[in-house]
Amino acid sequence: MDIIPSDNLNVGYQELLERISHRYVEGQAQAVRSVNEIIVETNWQIGKYIVELEQGGQKKAAYGSKLLNNLSIVLTLRHGQGFSRSNLNYMRLFNLRFPICETLSHKLSWAHYFELVKISDDLERSFYYQQNLIENWSVRELKRQKDSGLFMRLALSKNKDEILKLAQHGQIIESPQDIIKDIYVLEFLKIPEPHAISETEFEIRLLDHLQTFFLELGKGFTFVGRQYRMMINNIA
Repeated sequence: MDIIPSDNLNVGYQELLERISHRYVEGQAQAVRSVNEIIVETNWQIGKYIVELEQGGQKKAAYGSKLLNNLSIVLTLRHGQGFSRSNLNYMRLFNLRFPICETLSHKLSWAHYFELVKISDDLERSFYYQQNLIENWSVRELKRQKDSGLFMRLALSKNKDEILKLAQHGQIIESPQDIIKDIYVLEFLKIPEPHAISETEFEIRLLDHLQTFFLELGKGFTFVGRQYRMMINNIA
């Protein structure tokens, strides 16, 4: 098929091409969001069915401790992968720890919720949920922030009421102190412990992991340039 050279295309054709491409990409994104919403709601409902059976007093009478094992075997035979005992248990926890389906944010995927339900503490889980909505973390970044103990690091310098506020709303930037952390976790630099490195090597490692480094710093930071000279009051 012949393609008309771009220099021969009129403005109307170019506009049509851009509109079609934009709508196609937009449609793909909408489809992904719709599928994600369905997966999240379906897994929540599956968890609800399991919890309802347990709370109905039939767990021990009908299946005992083998309820999830039995379900896993039969559902896997019927529908294939996705129904391991572990997955079913996380669906069950999903319903227990997020009991109101209507309040679930469609901004988060099932993979996000999968990580959140692993957190047993309600305040900590609520914080990571709210902070994920604010920061729009990927699943990988959510796991990293969990593993680095972000909530505990922020909570160390706060009283009981402030910790509750942190859990309900995430980290709200109200002062310069809220931007600057007391402790940074730079495990992504993969520096062996104990190990002392030079300033130059430390800089190189940071630049190699620039995106992850800025995510650890938080909001309000940007990369201007390497060894960038700053002028303050006309003094370098």
